Amino acid sequence: MAKKHPIETVIEKAVSEVVQAHLGEMQEKLVKQVLEGVWPLMGSASSEGGGASDLLKAISTVHAGTTQKEILRALLDGTDGYCGRSALFVVKGGSANGWQGRAFDNNADVKDFSLDTTSTAPEQVLQNRTTFAGKTSDMDAKFVSQFGAPAEDQILLLPLHLKDKVAALVYADGGTDAGGKIDAASLELLVSVTSAWLEVVSLRKQAAKESTGEAVEKSDASPVPLQAPTQSFNDPFAAHAPKHVMPTAPEPVAAVSAGAAAAAAPAPDAFAQMSAEDADVHRKAQRFARLLMDEVKLYNQAKVAEGRKNKDLYDRLKEDIEKSRSTYTKRYGSTVAAKMDHFSNEVIRSLAEDDASLLGPNFKR
Repeated sequence: MAKKHPIETVIEKAVSEVVQAHLGEMQEKLVKQVLEGVWPLMGSASSEGGGASDLLKAISTVHAGTTQKEILRALLDGTDGYCGRSALFVVKGGSANGWQGRAFDNNADVKDFSLDTTSTAPEQVLQNRTTFAGKTSDMDAKFVSQFGAPAEDQILLLPLHLKDKVAALVYADGGTDAGGKIDAASLELLVSVTSAWLEVVSLRKQAAKESTGEAVEKSDASPVPLQAPTQSFNDPFAAHAPKHVMPTAPEPVAAVSAGAAAAAAPAPDAFAQMSAEDADVHRKAQRFARLLMDEVKLYNQAKVAEGRKNKDLYDRLKEDIEKSRSTYTKRYGSTVAAKMDHFSNEVIRSLAEDDASLLGPNFKR
């Protein structure tokens, strides 16, 4: 392979910086353009169904939700125009219980209806974790009897994922009037977007609970990280080890003295000389600072890119950084973790990529 010319490397870097700086704006435009481009192929360009702008509006409404109820209601409301009737069933402990329905003659009865998960459609979705399109006979017979069969004898059952599990089932059909249709592509996109947003909201609430001390924190004796390291677009807090702090070894499951644990550790431990209790507080403080900075990066991608480029990250993100610092201080400012400035270390590591000069002269530890 031919060696790159130096000018090629310079151009690649310049282009990368421009793309990063306008990532948020580009993402929004790209979504609109892609939806408008594929819409004719989705079989939904007719005036009977919603258009690309309607689907974007439905997605925006989902994103406006800040609680699980608001998000799920927005999802069901957004199905209007893409199917005749819809319902959501919450999956828990092997059961699928009705939550709410839309466009049924007896919507209220959908609540708490227990779906037979051994019938074909629910069983296939729960087993394969993918959308099932079939006939009315594939659905729970009791459900069809109580709520009526769709006129076109077609049903769709979609999985709503949360934390790598099927957390709910979304049912859709064409309704009881003749000629009713189901826009499977639009419904799948809407449910997928809802799954992603629920994941983000869930993680943000967990971080908020950490700040008030309400979260039940797992012991560091377990090697399982705070959040499962699923490398996907809906995991903004993917774990990564800081460069400026020596990695910590997972503590043994059996209760041992701090000295014995440090001696058995395969790698140096920055907190090895501390008591087990103090080391535990330091690790949790370090982890919480990481969560706060990951959230700042998630919602300020363009500012982060511009700040790194112009070496004024702190000036651009001062409000978010100081708000996060206040949250961190309330949680750990009066603990032994205050002896080590984990928050400032994380600002440098995460936002400035271990280069403090990128934060600018106004950043103070």
